[in-house]
Amino acid sequence: MKKHGVLITVLFALSVSLISISAIFLEFYKLNKKQYIDHIFTKYSVVTQIYTEHQQRQTSETMLDANLAVYKMQIVKKEEEQKAVLDKGIILKREGLESLSASLMYDGNGFYAQNKVTKLRATMIQYKKIIYFHIQTKNAGILIKDEQLTPYNYLNIMYAFSTIFMIISASFILVLQKLRPLIRLRRKIALFGDGDMQISFKTSSCDEIGLVSNELESTREKISTILESRTLFLRNIMHELKTPIAKGTIATQMLDSQKQRKRFSSIFNRLEALVTEFALIEEVTSIDDKRDFNEYRLIDIIDGAIDMAMVERDVVSVDIPSDKKLHANYRLYTTAIKNMIDNAMKYSTDGHINILMRNEELYFESRGECLSQPLSYYIEPFTKENPSKNSFGLGLYLVDSILKAHGQVLAHEYEDGVNRFIFA
Repeated sequence: MKKHGVLITVLFALSVSLISISAIFLEFYKLNKKQYIDHIFTKYSVVTQIYTEHQQRQTSETMLDANLAVYKMQIVKKEEEQKAVLDKGIILKREGLESLSASLMYDGNGFYAQNKVTKLRATMIQYKKIIYFHIQTKNAGILIKDEQLTPYNYLNIMYAFSTIFMIISASFILVLQKLRPLIRLRRKIALFGDGDMQISFKTSSCDEIGLVSNELESTREKISTILESRTLFLRNIMHELKTPIAKGTIATQMLDSQKQRKRFSSIFNRLEALVTEFALIEEVTSIDDKRDFNEYRLIDIIDGAIDMAMVERDVVSVDIPSDKKLHANYRLYTTAIKNMIDNAMKYSTDGHINILMRNEELYFESRGECLSQPLSYYIEPFTKENPSKNSFGLGLYLVDSILKAHGQVLAHEYEDGVNRFIFA
């Protein structure tokens, strides 16, 4: 979810916008339709007036038809049509009312006015796109077809809604199209972070994302140039150092004094060890892919580390499941374990190390004094607990660098006189 936060936000905004627009138009449609029906329903007053006068004056059907024809109306006389309209028609509106009419009467005292109240119920019905008025009294009823009125037409509102809907959708689609290069850019940055130095960020786009991509491409080229220069420099300098060291080692054997031979041999051996460690550091820090990583049994890696450390088997106790496997660079991970063995041999009080596994973490335990500084001090290059010891202070720095290349960390704890280093 977090990886696609911008995309989800845009889609959420699109959904909210479309739902809101749909709800607004739905309410507008209902209100507009109601207003239209209320407006055309007022015509029923004309119908009721004509029908009331017809009943009061007892005029002929022909006269009633003629009066209704003036208003583009006609009486539905076919029983089949009447039944179909009343049974299947959609009732748009219905109202009951009382109609008041006055008539002049005469008796022995003279003329007088007589008021007559007639109860009516008017119903407006839609059937097959035609509007009908059904007028009912207590004793009679009549169904009238209006040839002038038309049912409510929602096409105009539908057209407006569709237009706005399409405009909003198209706008968000354009936004998503603009975000696609950003998604591709994120993937390229992830590949670059994983060590793919050949990935290209270059793009022909001139928008903000394109400018960022081209700036990243320029930065990538600069970083690649710096890394290539650094690698070339380190490899050349190590190559140039190895030649005089080899010559010095040979020349040392020609010295007459045994004391001098031993002293110079020690110097050249230390120089050669230093160059070897520098080569390992260069290899660890320049890992740009995982092609050299394979699956190995952890017990086999530990056996290789013991052989590399050139120590007796009885000084290393190993308690590792034989089926435990690890995806690693064999040479580098073996070197990390070898450095932990060397470290235990130099600083433990009994010259013994236990290698075991707990909760999927690799433990290196040896008896000795607690570290005088935090672990972060010792994983810096050229730092060591005892300057008199025969080391360059690169052992734990190398271990930490190798573990980072394998997605692990180095930890330390001290308990009951035991130093415990952990590959977690």
